[in-house]
Amino acid sequence: MFSGIVESVMPIISSEELVNAYRVKIKKPSEFDDIKLGDSIACDGVCLTVEAFDDTQMTFALAAETIKVLEWNPSSWLGKKVNLERSLRFGDRIHGHLVTGHVDSLGTVLRAEHEGESFFLDVKVQNSILPYVWKKGSITLNGVSLTVNELKDDTVSVCLIPETIKRTNLGDLTKGSRLNVEPDYMARAIQRSLEVKKD
Repeated sequence: MFSGIVESVMPIISSEELVNAYRVKIKKPSEFDDIKLGDSIACDGVCLTVEAFDDTQMTFALAAETIKVLEWNPSSWLGKKVNLERSLRFGDRIHGHLVTGHVDSLGTVLRAEHEGESFFLDVKVQNSILPYVWKKGSITLNGVSLTVNELKDDTVSVCLIPETIKRTNLGDLTKGSRLNVEPDYMARAIQRSLEVKKD
């Protein structure tokens, strides 16, 4: 479980194709000095398991379902800078919202525009997640916990403050960019509970 508060932004330094999977290596932040094999780390919002690491890099495997959801293209991801967050510990303050790291869809940026110190993003999301998105609710984009400013049809609007722009890769997005989307998992759980009760 994560909070959607990015700790570091680091590049993917290698990608190896396996049988129905990929293995990637990401530059290791110096502050990640407490990680262990098997730890979970959110990489652009995707929960991945640490397979190996040393002082300079961390290794993860992407399984078939993750590749399918992310439309994985190693040629475009190599060198890409990704948002990183270590999993929460019991007793930690939660400054964002509870995030599972189970990304199930991609969004497309329709607008990426600076207005003064703020950066506005309009993101077209898949219809399947719309029941879990509402104005002033929470949404995770590339692993970043954000508040929904507006929801119009299938477009989510958010506003980034300077600190978020500085600490994440969202400020690099442009019109047409694709990004990982996770709706509020509590809303999804409630919806599922209501569906089960109907049955």
